[in-house]
Amino acid sequence: MKKTIFIYSDDMLAYKFSDDHPFNQQRVKMTLDLLKECKVINKHQIIAPKIATDNEIALVHDKEFIDVVKRAGEGNLDVDTAESFGLGTEDTPIFQHMHEASSLLVGGTLLAAEQVMEGHVHHALNLGGGLHHGFRGKASGFCVYNDCSIAIKWLREHYDARVLYIDTDAHHGDGVQWTFYDDPHVCTISIHETGRYLFPGTGNYSERGQGTGYGSSFNVPVDAFTEDESWLNIYETLVREVAEHFRPDIILTQNGVDAHYYDPLTHLSLTMKSYDVIPKLAHELAHEYCEGRWIAVGGGGYDIWRVVPRAWGKVWLNMNEIELSGQLPESWLDRWQALSPYELPTTWEDPPDLYEPIPRKAEITEKNAAMLEKALSIIRYV
Repeated sequence: MKKTIFIYSDDMLAYKFSDDHPFNQQRVKMTLDLLKECKVINKHQIIAPKIATDNEIALVHDKEFIDVVKRAGEGNLDVDTAESFGLGTEDTPIFQHMHEASSLLVGGTLLAAEQVMEGHVHHALNLGGGLHHGFRGKASGFCVYNDCSIAIKWLREHYDARVLYIDTDAHHGDGVQWTFYDDPHVCTISIHETGRYLFPGTGNYSERGQGTGYGSSFNVPVDAFTEDESWLNIYETLVREVAEHFRPDIILTQNGVDAHYYDPLTHLSLTMKSYDVIPKLAHELAHEYCEGRWIAVGGGGYDIWRVVPRAWGKVWLNMNEIELSGQLPESWLDRWQALSPYELPTTWEDPPDLYEPIPRKAEITEKNAAMLEKALSIIRYV
């Protein structure tokens, strides 16, 4: 088994909008610290990201937009211009050295792609990435440059790879979908909370691609308060059938963990049960179809204390075929409890009584199953 790499440096923490903004990269540091305390990662597996060049970023983003991001980070951009490019908004405020910080996150995902495709590793994890809302000429939803789209474009241009992109963030993976909406060699999957309630409002099952890319975009918008059983049925069924249909050369997973019950920005009810299965199936399919080639990135996740380190830790554990359950290390709990506004969970698992029973469970499950059927109809009935 070739080694797996974890891409990280403290410089990645510079992608920071403000002290009270929900997007907080400290969660990546907390996850790595948890893995270290569990003794499941060593210093040779941790690789610092590189800074993406302007030409690499321009694989997806307009050069005018790149210039605007640079000017914004230097404090040299007027308000109207900034807002026309999605910057200086409540979601995506301007911060100092924004271009440099964003370029480092992109560089981390490009390094992951390079290491996997060159055969140096089977799997690569860049939890600082996953900024799936960024568009060609506009920032959106906490995302400046879209590292997922840039890495996929790089894989297409350098290796002519067939890329399967799987997005399990509670928010629709809109930026990646629209970037490759007409490309039959990039298949995008997004399972997300319905846009009736949640940003960005897109991701209907009817968004299937266009032109020669028609049939390569799959969306399942799930109802608010969806629980593990219904969500996992959708995930396992959809991802298995699409992988069999598309037969990718490499898998890139966006591992937003904001569908968890504790997340403050969404309305879903997943627990750690789902966040164990998500990477386990991705790992299995990477070896079944792609000779193990699997890149995983981060994404949403705004309860950085009770959810993100455990859920993202599970990605690394599954990449390395390590089973851990039960108690979290006391050393880790002691270190972070002093900073946390919540009582930290003491085990990898959530308790079975994490929340009160959902009264509409049967109705939600039925609606979700119907949505899955609609999403898959394009490959089941042709």
